[in-house]
Amino acid sequence: MTHSDVLLAVTLATLLTAGAGAPVHTEGPPQKLLLVSFDGFRWNYDQDVDTPNLDAMAQDGVKARYMTPAFVTLTSPCHFTLVTGKYVENHGVVHNMFYNVTSKLRLPYYTTLGIQSWWDNGSVPIWITAQRQGLKTGSFFYPGGNVTYQGEAVTLSRKEGPVHNYKDEQEWRANVDTVMRWFTEEDLALVTLYFGEPDSTGHRYGPESPQRKEMVRQVDRTVGYLRDSIERHNLTGSLNLIITSDHGMTTVNKTASDLVEFHKFPNFTFQDIEFELLDYGPNGMLIPKEGLLEKVYEVLKDAHPRLHVYKKEEFPESFHYANNARITPLLMYSDLGYVIHGRWSVQFNQGEHGFDHRAMDMKTIFRAVGPSFKAGLEVEPFESIHVYELLCQLLGITPEANDGHPDTLRPMLRSGSALPPHRQPLSAMALLGALILLVHVA
Repeated sequence: MTHSDVLLAVTLATLLTAGAGAPVHTEGPPQKLLLVSFDGFRWNYDQDVDTPNLDAMAQDGVKARYMTPAFVTLTSPCHFTLVTGKYVENHGVVHNMFYNVTSKLRLPYYTTLGIQSWWDNGSVPIWITAQRQGLKTGSFFYPGGNVTYQGEAVTLSRKEGPVHNYKDEQEWRANVDTVMRWFTEEDLALVTLYFGEPDSTGHRYGPESPQRKEMVRQVDRTVGYLRDSIERHNLTGSLNLIITSDHGMTTVNKTASDLVEFHKFPNFTFQDIEFELLDYGPNGMLIPKEGLLEKVYEVLKDAHPRLHVYKKEEFPESFHYANNARITPLLMYSDLGYVIHGRWSVQFNQGEHGFDHRAMDMKTIFRAVGPSFKAGLEVEPFESIHVYELLCQLLGITPEANDGHPDTLRPMLRSGSALPPHRQPLSAMALLGALILLVHVA
């Protein structure tokens, strides 16, 4: 080989590897992905209600015995874990509510959905990652899908209103129809679709109520409509469908003799507190006034047998929650079924979540079906942090750094269904440069 030949070979090799760190989706199986979340669908809600469509999904695809959500088991934190693969302390969406400890501003869930800085705090969700690699994505009501990340928005998105009616079954079907058009007419590769039930009904009537059971039947009918729609739009052979949720639900002990009520704790006073975030289910955060941290902690740590109070640095590491700048110096959670009452006893829900994610009532569902998934497979429980890696494998994109493991859910997939990341092809300018060099050295 001549000196010119060697130089040409090295140049071409360099060009071929250029852009290896910037993969884009340019070829391969035209498979699409739909991630659907039914908020608050507890892992065993299909055991006291006939759910023929969810059962059919399990027969045709994959079912997990249950899925363990991240702590804290609230809607926004758990949903963001699904699309980032990160524990809550690492993605930073630590609560349903935006709060500012300096201004004391606290905003409700619906308003927080549109606060860009609350979501865009360092982590890049899968919508943006996929778009940077050549795909088009959509979010329909999914928490976090209606703000920009590092200046980039989701290709197509819809945001629910502050007084949105979660229960309207006809609207559910219309939303499914819209998502199908996104796939077929807009050529989206990934869509996340969110439904606010059975969470809303579980809160209002309780997880053991007949109203919740009827809502699960409505969810199941919608799953059937969704799968029929996939077939009607000729997407059966190219669309992978995952149905899951953010957390479970448990019954609130409303008439117990040992309610957790801060305003009744001896030796505790709100005059010692600079900032409080209480009365939001079983979780609480406090900032004591300057110099009073030890005093407040000593008063609260054994104030109630159902309440677990920690200094931030002593919170159990296994929860992967406290190691974030947004977490206050004191944080707490209560036992299953007990909510925290602050200055007044004002919580009236029959059902609640936000509890320890290890409790069975907080576990949730996972179903998957499509050309990439095995059929009739039931898998052992797993943590929700692993779902993100699975989504990236199905789309053939390179994931961001995350807390999941790429091998955990790979056994769900048919052989060869985990797509390797697509690499950026040589540009015309790169090829022209190689040709000019070839002519020069010749």
